[in-house]
Amino acid sequence: MSLSDSAAHNEVFEVINGAGRGGALILCEHASHHIPSRYSDLGLAEADRHSHAAWDPGARAVAIALSQALDSPLVASSVSRLVYDCNRPPEVASAMPEKSELIEVPGNKGLSAEQRQERVQTVYQPFCDAVARVIADRQTAGLETAIVTIHSFTPVYYGVHRPVEIGILHDSDSRFADAMLAQAPALPQRRVERNTPYGPEDGVTHSLQLHGIKNGLANVMIEVRNDLLRNTAEEAQMTDELLTLLRPALAVLQPKGETGA
Repeated sequence: MSLSDSAAHNEVFEVINGAGRGGALILCEHASHHIPSRYSDLGLAEADRHSHAAWDPGARAVAIALSQALDSPLVASSVSRLVYDCNRPPEVASAMPEKSELIEVPGNKGLSAEQRQERVQTVYQPFCDAVARVIADRQTAGLETAIVTIHSFTPVYYGVHRPVEIGILHDSDSRFADAMLAQAPALPQRRVERNTPYGPEDGVTHSLQLHGIKNGLANVMIEVRNDLLRNTAEEAQMTDELLTLLRPALAVLQPKGETGA
């Protein structure tokens, strides 16, 4: 199935609205808590397999809604980030973490070089290749593309409450983040902050670097506190709020291009 079709899916990634002509390419690296059977649940208890350590609750639903609203492609991982975190390069330990906050991951302890490489080749590389193909297809079609990665975060981390509600993250290219943050006063009910609760120093901007900066594409990472995404109504409300920031930002970045409906 071509990535230009409306949907493409396999065990490790899915492409939704691949033929969308809007101005964004949306990524969701932590969309799923699925652990392929060959990894024996990584030795995790069921509660841990469905916790925020294994995925970003609400992120996929918001990413799909943004894809529809902006008529833009979405590439989402279909594998838990505890198997391989597609927002991390292969050489870092956090790509296949032995521990996530307070959760030990037995199936990631003492991995051999061969075991790590198997996950790189079967989870990370196919996801990255899918993103690269969508970018190439859009370039061939003459479409403007800005990278938007969608994540959610836990409101309490190591026992500390996080007051920020929407984080707008960037690496060395802050164009997209600047344009979105300029719209933050339009959401007076929300606490919107730059590079919070994470920033480049935390190693979370790999996708921005790899798919955005290296291709000369404007890019931004959006983090939403997951207690604001507890049900479909809250996911829809947050989607609308994010569009309040995204649409004007895309219009600034691509004044003559397609920004979506």
